[in-house]
Amino acid sequence: MSVRVARIAVVDEPLSVEEHARLVDDAAAGAVVTFGGVVRDHDGGRSVERLAYEGHPSAADVLGEVVTDLSGKWEGVRAVAVSHRLGALAIGDVALACAVAAEHRGQAFAACSELVDEVKARLPVWKHQHFSDGSDEWVNSP
Repeated sequence: MSVRVARIAVVDEPLSVEEHARLVDDAAAGAVVTFGGVVRDHDGGRSVERLAYEGHPSAADVLGEVVTDLSGKWEGVRAVAVSHRLGALAIGDVALACAVAAEHRGQAFAACSELVDEVKARLPVWKHQHFSDGSDEWVNSP
């Protein structure tokens, strides 16, 4: 059985976890697990005011490679949707949206967790955080 890829996107517009869940709707799936990576108001003990994500031009291709690599070993997974946002984000905005539909809940949870971990490890996207004390830092930059 092959995994239906409902969405792979790197975009500069707001993301909806609920939309990703709708995209993976599948009559054979007994579970849909979602993940929303949300911008929080702190990091490392410092107050975050805002941040921006910048991505390498290959980011969408890399996201596709991650899904291809993982979907070949997933059992029971019927569909997947994943997107990462670029640009300026505010506290509470969704930066990473994922949804996985699978035949059973354990399969859906495991696949979604693995997908998030691999995206975070491999996607060439860098976060520029601005703190309330006026300082800033780049996260995951080469």
